[in-house]
Amino acid sequence: MLSKNQIKLISSLQKKKFRDQHQLFVAEGYKLVSDLLESELESKYIIHTKQANTNQLPKHKTELELIECEPSDLKKISSLKTPSDLIGVFKIPNSNINNTEISHSLSILLDDVQDPGNLGTIIRIADWFGIQYIFCSKNTVDLYNPKVIQATMGALSRVKVIYTDLPQLIGEFVSKDFPVYGTFLEGETIYTSTLSTQGFIIMGNEGKGISSELKPMVSKKLFIPNFPSDQATSESLNVSVACSIVCSEFRRGQFQK
Repeated sequence: MLSKNQIKLISSLQKKKFRDQHQLFVAEGYKLVSDLLESELESKYIIHTKQANTNQLPKHKTELELIECEPSDLKKISSLKTPSDLIGVFKIPNSNINNTEISHSLSILLDDVQDPGNLGTIIRIADWFGIQYIFCSKNTVDLYNPKVIQATMGALSRVKVIYTDLPQLIGEFVSKDFPVYGTFLEGETIYTSTLSTQGFIIMGNEGKGISSELKPMVSKKLFIPNFPSDQATSESLNVSVACSIVCSEFRRGQFQK
């Protein structure tokens, strides 16, 4: 059964300071927990009610610590209004940067993205379009926020998300053959642009866009036009929607070659 100390620990993981302190995060739901168990992530606890079918969970490199609990106790540790029958507690991994991989591929840079749903969705977008790395500014919403974890729908197990100093990172890789892309109203229309198979794609803050510190580091400005161009439309696109369009255009260009 779930102890009072375990309830206290897992409940505390809804706050970033305790996730940082214990180096643990929570994932909820059978599909999400199963995807994470199939990855390199290390689990600490799998908490479930009697109704959960734990026999169908994927095999893991280490023996799972399964803890059965009452629905009332599971509700105490859940961040959802309607809790699932199964919750996983996982150890926060150390992500290593492979410079060779980065220099020969596309990576997404997130400049102070604040909404958990946007971050989770962008991770799913990266997973869909085969982008292995997302680099976040230190003021970007916490990856292990429960709302982010749920929004990734398991894509977190296949995409490396690393918090770092973005100007310093760009400075290490910038060259003529390694472009830095960003979306701007004065940019070149993305549908007619020649797009590289490697480089950084910067997506800016929901309200402010790309920061003044990073703007001068963008070597190729892109613009997503509205249709028709002479008709009033929404003021701007959601950052995750814009990211999806941009990534799709990069991959479409590869199909045409």
